[in-house]
Amino acid sequence: MDSLGDRLTGEKVYQAWKKLKPIVHQTPLLTSHTTDELVGKHVYCKMENQQKTGAFKFRGASYKLMQMTDEELENGVITASAGNHAQGVAHAASKLGVKATIFMSEGTPLAKVNATRNYGADVILTGESFQEAYQASLEHQLKTGATYIHPFDDHDIMAGQGTIAMELLRQEDRIDTILVPIGGGGLISGIAVAAKHINRNIKVIGVQAEGAAAIYDSYRTKQVKKWTQVNTIAEGIAVKEPGKHTLPIIREYVDDIVTVTDEQIAAAIIYMLERNKTLMEGAGAAALAALFAHHHQLRSRHCGVIVSGGNLDIGNMQRIQELSEKYKPKKVKSYVAL
Repeated sequence: MDSLGDRLTGEKVYQAWKKLKPIVHQTPLLTSHTTDELVGKHVYCKMENQQKTGAFKFRGASYKLMQMTDEELENGVITASAGNHAQGVAHAASKLGVKATIFMSEGTPLAKVNATRNYGADVILTGESFQEAYQASLEHQLKTGATYIHPFDDHDIMAGQGTIAMELLRQEDRIDTILVPIGGGGLISGIAVAAKHINRNIKVIGVQAEGAAAIYDSYRTKQVKKWTQVNTIAEGIAVKEPGKHTLPIIREYVDDIVTVTDEQIAAAIIYMLERNKTLMEGAGAAALAALFAHHHQLRSRHCGVIVSGGNLDIGNMQRIQELSEKYKPKKVKSYVAL
């Protein structure tokens, strides 16, 4: 069996959606008149922070495990993660009685580490970023023979994440633009392929943190750019290099990529908490931050925003509050006409 899954297609994402429908939450769309007024568009936030394990990652992990043979499942699974993929894999594995070993960077929020362990996985903390944890997990995998569940660079994982678009466009079929956070690119690859399969005119726009923008650089320069260091409060998308398999898909299907600052991300977290009484983590706030920061350039009337996760380390709230005070989104006067 091809460990990366088959080529990613809209039909593959549709089949993943049918398989996952009984086991994942169909997460709600959150709308807000205040938000619409602020940005001059109808905004629909797809609340994957309310997904099982608090993030979208449960989708891809579950679908990947569904594609594995009994023999592969018996040998266990292994991965590396900034936190949310870890919980997704751990929970999906526990549902099937499969042993999961997860490598995480030493800076991973304690809440994510503890949650992963609570799902029954073995957690090994190593390295300063995802990349170091990833390298360590690859070395460990060679010794154990467990199946590697890549957090983003796998077509089955991408197909599972893409089921968000299948749901979103059934919940609101007027959506013309979807804003999606990007770390390694698995989420936006699945969403872009699925969205264009349903309606090729839908615009898919990626969002990276300014302090971790390797895919933004690679997309703009048409060359693969790798960063030696990343620095952002959005640790869930703090990835140093593009996925080998995600980048070509992003280049083919994604219409544009923008970046946001930590101040803009923090302001979005506080805004959502104050206005809508719901918690986003840094990565989960990136797409909403981009909407506030770039709405003047965004020619959309019905805009979908992927709120990818809500597993925020509450210990960081004071810093987020301080950062948010440095940035305030400006209101626009009227809806932007297409």
